[in-house]
Amino acid sequence: MAILDQLTSQQAIDLENKYGAHNYHPLPVVLNRGEGVYVWDVEGKKYYDFLSAYSAVNQGHSHPKIVNAMVKQAQTLALTSRAFHNDMLGKYEKFACEFFGFDKLLPMNTGAEAVETALKLCRKWAYEVKGIDENKAEIIVCENNFHGRTTTIISFSNDPVARKNFGPYTNGFIKIEYNNIEALEATLKANSNVAGFLVEPIQGEAGVYVPNDDYLTKAKALCEKYNVLFIADEVQTGIARTGRLLATCGNCSCETKNCDKSPDVKPDVLILGKAISGGVYPVSAVLANNNVMDVIKPGNHGSTFGGNPVAAAVAMAALEVVRDENLAENAYKLGDLFRSELNDYIKTSNIVNLVRGKGLLNAILINDDEESDTAWNICLALRDNGLLAKPTHGNIIRFAPPLVMTEAQLLDCVSIIKKTLKQFEN
Repeated sequence: MAILDQLTSQQAIDLENKYGAHNYHPLPVVLNRGEGVYVWDVEGKKYYDFLSAYSAVNQGHSHPKIVNAMVKQAQTLALTSRAFHNDMLGKYEKFACEFFGFDKLLPMNTGAEAVETALKLCRKWAYEVKGIDENKAEIIVCENNFHGRTTTIISFSNDPVARKNFGPYTNGFIKIEYNNIEALEATLKANSNVAGFLVEPIQGEAGVYVPNDDYLTKAKALCEKYNVLFIADEVQTGIARTGRLLATCGNCSCETKNCDKSPDVKPDVLILGKAISGGVYPVSAVLANNNVMDVIKPGNHGSTFGGNPVAAAVAMAALEVVRDENLAENAYKLGDLFRSELNDYIKTSNIVNLVRGKGLLNAILINDDEESDTAWNICLALRDNGLLAKPTHGNIIRFAPPLVMTEAQLLDCVSIIKKTLKQFEN
């Protein structure tokens, strides 16, 4: 370990390249410490983290309350499997159900697992409650979605990198255009075998694509009209990221009034992950009311690690931090400030076309095509200037700092971003 502790950045990258599968293309920076909104590389250089592990670290790196909860529980009892009860799971389920306003929670570990869980739940509900003939149920999804990379999920992706050479694909999904309420209604009207509509309140991986203000409300109303489950994938948008506890927010315990013109929408099935643990431990969850969740019986679904005592302790602590530190309100306020500052810059910019987002989930569109390396080069320059971000879809840069960021820190980051962009102006 003493030798490994002394690795340079290049040595660490070389080790990954030699011994690890090449399933990611990381920005060339090697991190070994994080605290709050900051991370440090192995050479000791300090950076603002403007990605938050894809919104998993909303509460900031190594939040002491969350870390302490993890350590304390791990020292007492870490894992029992679900063959036995443990004294933490019920507490966590009650806490989270009351926190988000649902009857029951099904615990899992990763976001993709939670999406798979929701799909299975929806199909079983379709056959046992709605009365669709077995193996005929279909689920509507949106083009340019990102719900994970399991075999079932990539079956309804239209990202060729995620799909190519991974077939045969899973049937039972209908793709429609995102933010197109007419397409949703036409599909529901034409197909009586639709069981659910799976949707991201904001399409994050697609480039932080925010739908019309009334899209989710109208979509939920159509789902109710046609007796279809509205399934909200809030793995990235949930846990205060968009300026509300949930981007849908219906009937949750969040006290913020920052509705940002978006009315409450109560999903029939809510999918959570990432920041539900503050980024210190893999935790995900699917929440629903009894009329949906009660179709799940022993043996239908499970996970050795899902609902383990450490996960339960960590998730409760992480949600308490969000509530007690008013992170939704902070994300709302700083998000408005961030977009205002960037919009002022864009007025005279040749390199940036627009900024879009909600709360502290934002993106800028670079004035170049998706095949260019301009956005990548901008991110390299941002790194050199002390801020870490990552492109998505070639010409879009996503900005999602930890929600514990202060106004002074945000304005410092805006200065870094503007300074960097000026290097690329024509």
